[in-house]
Amino acid sequence: MIYVTSDTHGYPLNDFLRLLDKAHFSDSDDLIILGDVIDRNGDGGVAMLRWMLQQVNVRMILGNHEAMMLSCRFLFDAITNESLAAFDQEKMELLSNWMMNGAEPTLKAMKALAHDDMETMAEILEYLEEAPLYEIVDAPGQRYLLTHSGLGNFAPGKRLSEYSPDELLWNRPRLDEQYFQKTITVFGHTPTGYYGTEYAGRILKTPTWIDIDTGAGSGLYPTLLRLDDQLSFSPETANS
Repeated sequence: MIYVTSDTHGYPLNDFLRLLDKAHFSDSDDLIILGDVIDRNGDGGVAMLRWMLQQVNVRMILGNHEAMMLSCRFLFDAITNESLAAFDQEKMELLSNWMMNGAEPTLKAMKALAHDDMETMAEILEYLEEAPLYEIVDAPGQRYLLTHSGLGNFAPGKRLSEYSPDELLWNRPRLDEQYFQKTITVFGHTPTGYYGTEYAGRILKTPTWIDIDTGAGSGLYPTLLRLDDQLSFSPETANS
């Protein structure tokens, strides 16, 4: 079975593991997280990242929050006279942008981790740097394209390799927007409540795409979608 979730944004790891148990997730299944594990809440997602490093059947697609973190990679380097001299206006703007998007709990947790276990901190950064921007997976009877935010400036004949990182990380599709007819695009980034209060806290399905960001970043919870049968699992609702 293939499960996907997204935008956990510091959701407590123990609560997330209970959600996996609810879905009967096992070592023979795969979990793909569509980005934005970090920032905003709790420990900023650092505990979940450490857990993910140890799981052979869990992988992730890069999210815009991880991209912002990587753009500030200079924060995790050793502080030297040279690095301080190189802290220019561009780096200030990158850091300011990340901070405005909820970086504080992640920075705090990464600072503590650097003090206790520099090797694991480096492994987290390497793991994020290797995360792809999209993945295509096949489930019984259906092909899926997994991205963080859908497809910005979508065109049917446009190759996936031709999409820019911003088009895959920061896009917010219209509710009536159509993607591929035979491949369902699954993404997060845009909380489903953005499309109307009636969608808040639950997965939003359209004929060509599925939005699985159910609002964990704003105090709700993540939802798992099982691609094999499109059943969803959340902490607060019955399976659907």
